[in-house]
Amino acid sequence: MRTAQITRKTKETEISLSLALDGAGQADIRTGIGFFDHMLTALAVHAGMDLSVQATGDLEVDCHHTVEDTGIVLGDALAQALGDKSGIARYGSALIPMDEALAQSVLDVSGRAFLVFSAPFRGERVGSFDTCMTEEFFRALAFHAGLTLHLQVPYGANDHHMIEAVFKAFAHSLRQAVSPLAGGQPLSTKGVL
Repeated sequence: MRTAQITRKTKETEISLSLALDGAGQADIRTGIGFFDHMLTALAVHAGMDLSVQATGDLEVDCHHTVEDTGIVLGDALAQALGDKSGIARYGSALIPMDEALAQSVLDVSGRAFLVFSAPFRGERVGSFDTCMTEEFFRALAFHAGLTLHLQVPYGANDHHMIEAVFKAFAHSLRQAVSPLAGGQPLSTKGVL
């Protein structure tokens, strides 16, 4: 089974995370940031993976370190669970609406980390979650998981809807990209990813 458990402790955060890629969409998320917990729960449910995140951080400063470090740990866990990336579809894409907002996620589990992010957020935060941390979370995740990831919100008016659509679009594209292929070989002309 494709699983990972990682603990990371710094002077700013302490995060314990476990995931099972072939799960049932079960989530146990506690970061101290309510909206972020909601987004990580949506990610687990829509990706069909079991995800547990217990995070404490210097929230008296702001949410930056907790959100970014959670992205780092989740990226490391995805990389660990996927191993040499043999036998997966590799590519995934999803276009997800949420009311007036539309989000697109296109990814390649390539081992070459890159993020393109474009979203017209209007406000500074949703609850205690800074909207700018959406990009920081996905950058940390993409670079630590080795993903080429393109996330775009071409339009939307409500930041909650836009961010939630991004998380759900990423989840669906990830689910597609990590789905097993017959043969068990890396999907690459090089023979390795």
